[in-house]
Amino acid sequence: MPGSLEPLDIGVQIPYHFRCPISLELMRDPVTVCTGQTYDRSSIESWVATGNTTCPVTRVPLTDFTLIPNHTLRRLIQDWCVANRSFGIERIPTPKQPADPMLVRTLLNQASSGSGPFSLRVSALRRLRGLARDSDKNRSVIAANNAREILLTIVFADINSEPSELNLESLAILSMFTLSEPECLYVASDGDRVRYLVNLLFHSSIDVRVNSAAMIEIVVAGIRSPELRAQISSADGVFEGIVGILNYPLLYPRALKIGIKALFALCLVKQHRQKAVAAGAVEALIDRLAEFEKCDAERALATVELLCRIPSGCAAFASHALTVPLLVKIILKISDRATEYAAGALLSLCSASERAQQEAVAAGVLTQLLLLVQSDCTERAKRKAQMLLKLLRDSWPHDSIANSDDFAGSDVVPF
Repeated sequence: MPGSLEPLDIGVQIPYHFRCPISLELMRDPVTVCTGQTYDRSSIESWVATGNTTCPVTRVPLTDFTLIPNHTLRRLIQDWCVANRSFGIERIPTPKQPADPMLVRTLLNQASSGSGPFSLRVSALRRLRGLARDSDKNRSVIAANNAREILLTIVFADINSEPSELNLESLAILSMFTLSEPECLYVASDGDRVRYLVNLLFHSSIDVRVNSAAMIEIVVAGIRSPELRAQISSADGVFEGIVGILNYPLLYPRALKIGIKALFALCLVKQHRQKAVAAGAVEALIDRLAEFEKCDAERALATVELLCRIPSGCAAFASHALTVPLLVKIILKISDRATEYAAGALLSLCSASERAQQEAVAAGVLTQLLLLVQSDCTERAKRKAQMLLKLLRDSWPHDSIANSDDFAGSDVVPF
């Protein structure tokens, strides 16, 4: 055992040949390259992805980038982990192997074969869906075999008929990928295809509804044409369908995640934000705001701020009893971005309504804003907070600042 190796724990060292030559860490998924050297899969993939074309150990050019799993070494590593579990070493799990490109091509050929049995085509798509769900690596392999073009053709085949399992399975797979702009234009430039997706927002299956919402968001985000974005956001029922997903009564994290992504993308089209308000987006956002994870909460608050910029949206948020107290409560609790959006929404609400000003002050917004302007948040958030403080100065209790020791040194005090 080389003396330079650091002990993993008192009394135990990682055997030299169990360490990846690149990371020097215990290998979790050892693979062998064409030169015969073995590396941890993630390390050698990163090595190649950064433009290196030689074997890190031998410096011999890699003429074949195929990575062959070293099952024997992996089992030896697992056995060593088990033998040393008393030192706190956990057995590494058996990794799932990436999809075989040949298998992917076979499944795509079966799925796209118009003359093949319907059940075989559906079965092929279900296997592809399982592979795509397993890992990013699998999705890369699938995408590299022209899958998106094939799947788009299947999704929109016979769109004037009731959707079949073939259409819906293809849609489920496509919803996991990012489409190129030409692929997005293929959907967005055809009104019948857009209406087909909107109709699927009202399907009896929540999974189909969410997949359709994901597809709509991908398309809207993937096109640069303001006209086409506006056409999608103006489609009858699109906002009602998205809001319905957000209001799904059972706990379904993916519905919340996809629903808010789609709603935000559609609300970026200014001229149709009133459609979101009319569809009940305001109530859905406020009622669900506490349930979003960090990134989704940022999108939700960004959507709230966008809708507060139009009169109907501002009025709808102001009339909801929980809006102002909730925004004040979370203004500093999620992230810098969320703080900026919440401050912007409060600024719009308080600018339009004296009642909102009173509610904000009663909810403790003064303390929150003074903390905000002294924090490390974004300059835009601070600017919004300062504007809001100026707006609310006539609503402050007379002793709210004069008797405050906590904020005596604030440069925001002497307005």
